[in-house]
Amino acid sequence: MTPSKGLQKAMNDQVRKEFESAYLYLSMAAWMEDQTLPGFAAWLRLQAREEAIHAMKIFEHLIDRSCRVALQPLAGPPTTFKTPLDVFEQVKKHEEKVTRSIDELYGLAVDDRDYASQVFLEWFITEQVEEEKNSTQVLENVRRVGDNQAALVMLDRELGQRGATAEAGE
Repeated sequence: MTPSKGLQKAMNDQVRKEFESAYLYLSMAAWMEDQTLPGFAAWLRLQAREEAIHAMKIFEHLIDRSCRVALQPLAGPPTTFKTPLDVFEQVKKHEEKVTRSIDELYGLAVDDRDYASQVFLEWFITEQVEEEKNSTQVLENVRRVGDNQAALVMLDRELGQRGATAEAGE
């Protein structure tokens, strides 16, 4: 059974949203590089890669289900931010927005009794729990650091380890 036209449209919209997420995180990473915070930048680049992978998972699901993939224009992300705290407040809000979008997709799949899409989307639901947890942890750590530059440098190094560990595993 092919997903309904409404679910196909929503999934195509989600492909765009996931690529826009990747673009947003790349923009944040570039800003962090400008602030000489390479660890924060590495963490955000890794997030960008994950978002692009998410987009491609949905892309492949649509193809596998004999649906038409209709790529859409991407909105440009903001390119300047106030502080690392501002960045991670936006990251947290963005992940909550993505969660709502995935939940809406799942609701459409339930309404359509599209069991294959429900099973497929369960991975994204679990992933969003992890994404919200991770973004909350980083946000809270950045809040704790406050204006302490030495602590910010230590947190930058810690976040850079996530990127280094992930790249070593590729």
